[in-house]
Amino acid sequence: MNDRLEGPPLLAYLRQQRDPMIHFLRNLVEIETPSSEPDTQYEVRAVLANELESMDFKTVPIRGIKTGGHLYARPRHKGHGTPTQLMIGHYDTVWPLGALAERPFSVDGSIVRGPGVFDMKGGLTQMIFALKALAALDLSPPLLPVIFVNGDEEIGSHDSGRYVHQLARRAARAFVLEPAMGSGGTLKTARKGIGRFTVTVHGKAAHAGLDPEGGASAILELSHVIQSLFALNDPSAGVSINVGMIDGGMRPNVIAPLSQAIVDVRVPSAAAAERIEQQILGLQPTTPGVRLRIEGGIGRPALEPTPRNQALWQHARQIGKTLGLELEQGAAGGGSDGNTTSLYTATLDGLGPVGDGAHAVHEYLDIDRTIERTALLASLLLAPPLAPDDAVD
Repeated sequence: MNDRLEGPPLLAYLRQQRDPMIHFLRNLVEIETPSSEPDTQYEVRAVLANELESMDFKTVPIRGIKTGGHLYARPRHKGHGTPTQLMIGHYDTVWPLGALAERPFSVDGSIVRGPGVFDMKGGLTQMIFALKALAALDLSPPLLPVIFVNGDEEIGSHDSGRYVHQLARRAARAFVLEPAMGSGGTLKTARKGIGRFTVTVHGKAAHAGLDPEGGASAILELSHVIQSLFALNDPSAGVSINVGMIDGGMRPNVIAPLSQAIVDVRVPSAAAAERIEQQILGLQPTTPGVRLRIEGGIGRPALEPTPRNQALWQHARQIGKTLGLELEQGAAGGGSDGNTTSLYTATLDGLGPVGDGAHAVHEYLDIDRTIERTALLASLLLAPPLAPDDAVD
């Protein structure tokens, strides 16, 4: 069907689902699922699996190594080898157990609050109800919708990352249900790559009063290293480097034999990542008698506005117009699993709720605008695959 015919009926149907969506969202939010408590995640995974099974999806729970595990789903009666489109999200949150008691789920007009409601249990709700809408209106996507929901995105997707790589390689496109950016609802077509480095300085201990010349201060050297690291910051180029944690020394009267710093790095592109990584790993000591050990790297690549990503964005922008939405694109400083999917396939991020306060106590979503984004997601699932010549510079 033509997108212009599909959009309004999808939106009308989903507006009728406002109360069921709020009820489902409440159920997800009231199951607290902090990344640091893997055992809390089994129940929310079961809730999602039950909903998907009711829509004739085959669900596969994936055991985590140090996490609560993950969930993969695909339509039960569709043959393997059919071209796929990937919907991806996470059910872990940054909030510790007990946050719900301090900030209970609440609805005030169109504003819905609660820990994890915006990042990203609202996005999971959209995922479920977009599929419900397609089923209710007997609309069949041209690409097989497959789903992957993980339990460790907020802590770097180290356990689930291999599955994200595998699924993205096989998908024609990927839709990431992370929240939209800001209260304006901007879609995310670029994200910075993220790196972490640990700098360890080995010095030589000596008595600070009796033999101050006999030691080599690891703390003194670390101070030089920190200044070198901060000097690599380049805001105009989108490069940010932050020494966020330091440690070192034994006692005030001992020349420090050991010190350490943990460094966060954000870069806008693969080229910048390679350059900054080489500069950090190539740091040399300036204090006599000390040595440096530098470990780490850029672990999450940048989501760049590649031609295929921009082609998918333009497609979404046109579909949005059929729903009465004027969509905007933007770049985010944080990372997501979209950084990974973009390595292999056209990716559009920030398709989740419209609201504000990710990782903040004022976290909320606007349910009415989020319903509009659910209709957008359903319409995107129905869109024909991009032709190869659509992805041009």
